[in-house]
Amino acid sequence: MQQLRLARMHLIGRMKRVEDSKWDVQPSGFNNNIRWHAGHIFVTMETLIHQSINSYEPKHPNWIPLFVDGTSPVEWGDDVPSNEELMTNLREQLEWVIPFLEGKQEEKMSEPLIIGENIMTIDDIQGIIQFIAWHEGVHAGVIDALSKVS
Repeated sequence: MQQLRLARMHLIGRMKRVEDSKWDVQPSGFNNNIRWHAGHIFVTMETLIHQSINSYEPKHPNWIPLFVDGTSPVEWGDDVPSNEELMTNLREQLEWVIPFLEGKQEEKMSEPLIIGENIMTIDDIQGIIQFIAWHEGVHAGVIDALSKVS
């Protein structure tokens, strides 16, 4: 759980430095913008926990089609979460996720997560927690890069 807290602290620190005007800029060479990455981090944690433990109900399921892998801001209409909504939910997400996960780290997942073309298989909750923390760190780095080139 400390990894989740550390990754989120790092992300929020990076996000607080991003000017509002940069959230929707998509520089050449980048597939998405800062708003997409922020939403993607939120949605990925929600969906991976639900996939791992079916009783978990994702918050903001209407955000999932906007931010899952393979989506793009180019496809969006007007109904996307604001900077404030995303930041508030990113700040608060661990308040419901960590209590839900506590005591379940050693449990097996409902169905294993297979990464890539069977490069890696994650089959327990501790593994999914580690993957989520790593994933968040990767996207925090992209957000940091986007904020510098936007």
